[in-house]
Amino acid sequence: MSGFFIGNRQIGPAAPPFIIAEMSGNHNQSLDRALAIVEAAAKAGAHALKLQTYTADTMTLDIDEGEFHISDPASLWTGTSLYKLYQEAYTPWEWHKPIFDRAHELGMLAFSTPFDETAVDFLESLNVPAYKIASFENTDLPLIRKVAATGKPMIISTGMASVAELDEAVKAARDAGCKDLILLKCTSTYPASPENSHVRTIPHMRELFVCEVGLSDHTMGVGAAVAAVALGATVIEKHFTLNRAEGGVDAAFSLEPDEMASLVRETKTAWQALGVVRYGVSHSEKNSLTFRRSLYVVTDIEEGEVVSALNVRAIRPGLGLAPCFMDKVLGLRVTRPLKKGTALSWDHFK
Repeated sequence: MSGFFIGNRQIGPAAPPFIIAEMSGNHNQSLDRALAIVEAAAKAGAHALKLQTYTADTMTLDIDEGEFHISDPASLWTGTSLYKLYQEAYTPWEWHKPIFDRAHELGMLAFSTPFDETAVDFLESLNVPAYKIASFENTDLPLIRKVAATGKPMIISTGMASVAELDEAVKAARDAGCKDLILLKCTSTYPASPENSHVRTIPHMRELFVCEVGLSDHTMGVGAAVAAVALGATVIEKHFTLNRAEGGVDAAFSLEPDEMASLVRETKTAWQALGVVRYGVSHSEKNSLTFRRSLYVVTDIEEGEVVSALNVRAIRPGLGLAPCFMDKVLGLRVTRPLKKGTALSWDHFK
């Protein structure tokens, strides 16, 4: 895999991790707040801003009972209906262009997650550079084929999917025309805990599906993302808000601006630190060789005197013979007088 580009951003091991700020419904139904989120994401250094493109009617039915009512006490959204949640969270489609335009003005890419075929057609009219498939849609093969047919890079979150389901999704995408694919390891709990993130899956997923792999991260903080980069993640997606205290449907597990800046900084540092498999002295370490120990004369030695542990020791700096030669020089006679502080060399025995 040599990587590829989304817009002007290189994706792959040769480039720093691609950081996506997911706005979701954190705009709280205010376009001004949405634009402020774009500006904060750009200032924090995120490479892309992502929306979600749907309406309540394209997601579910307007029913507030039975399986359409959220009653799980562990859910952030318990007590409401699916329809009302999506009404609150959706991004009006007429906002997409001004949001995307602001992102472009600030040097960020902008794209979205479509949730049905009408959303794909709409996003195509805005010429988005890529598409994201959400975890809850990763078994919606008709939607995956529709997106793949655009020929644009695809990102698929893998939350809840079995290996067999992922194999079907990847095959559907590739058969329908997707050449540039990214799978994101994802745990579909909100928030997720570090313990159930299982980022060790990332290198296995890369090997299994031979594509770029990243992390869609719902944990708090940046630790899981840094660990993911250390394991080969080339894309990191995080939900983003201006201020968690101001609320929003996803605010509770979203990063604030200073945290997003930390994510950008620390994941790049982790990527830089990966380097290559290497042993021995690097160019940057050459000057440090002098701080190794080596064999030095520690008391004056007369010509012909025998080297012993009393007059030669392994000390810093490292300009004399290596300490491993101590056993070889013990008992040898020096051929010239040596002052205390002389770095021992083989010439002293000729």
